[in-house]
Amino acid sequence: MGARAGRRRRWLRWTTGVLAGLVLAAGVLAVLVWNGIVWPNRFLVGDYEVRGVDVSAYQGEIDWPVLAAQDLDFAFMKATEGSRHVDERFAANWAGARNTDLVVGAYHFMSFESAGESQAAHVVAQVPAEPGTLPPVVDVEYYGAFAADPPSGDELRGILDPLLADLEAHYGAPPIIYTTQEIRSSYLGEDYDRYPLWIRSVALTPDLPRHDWEFWQYSDRDHLDGYDGEEEHIDMNVFDGSLAELRALTLD
Repeated sequence: MGARAGRRRRWLRWTTGVLAGLVLAAGVLAVLVWNGIVWPNRFLVGDYEVRGVDVSAYQGEIDWPVLAAQDLDFAFMKATEGSRHVDERFAANWAGARNTDLVVGAYHFMSFESAGESQAAHVVAQVPAEPGTLPPVVDVEYYGAFAADPPSGDELRGILDPLLADLEAHYGAPPIIYTTQEIRSSYLGEDYDRYPLWIRSVALTPDLPRHDWEFWQYSDRDHLDGYDGEEEHIDMNVFDGSLAELRALTLD
């Protein structure tokens, strides 16, 4: 009985040590991921040649030549939200990025609290239709109270459809839709396949066949040089194609 009890105690100590080690390793990994030191998708984007960032006022003042020099090809910047809000850094970001070799685009955060037509007019008033820039992006995601109680598909499309139509009429090209995989599959789907898709998937590769999307936001925890805002991280993206194919998407 004594030998058996001793073996059991040793087994329990070994098991406890292994479990403690696993918990510690998981904790260290979580800290590394949270701080952007380790990010799973970084290992999955190596075969994409064209990459870029998206920014907003949260990145503060941006030194665009410094940022652009870090192996970047394109940049999206927040311009507008709803029917009234303008990102306070948009004008400076647009001018600064346009003075680099980056392919530049602007995005609009769609509101569920105003009509699509008025939101389109707001974008048109703020975002120049300049040749060589990317079509405007419409960012479709649930926010605030709408995350817990999302509008129906009909309500979403009632705002999105006239917004897209008016932007296409003004800029002469289909707008880009930025969204999550859940919203695309549950609310958009094939009806919007003619619009270039920018998919957010920051944990794993998109759950979509390659070539069903043009842009992939693969990380929101990266660090680069050239900005000093309250947000220390920056969003990273890749384009599914060559730089020449990216430039082919730009406005004439």
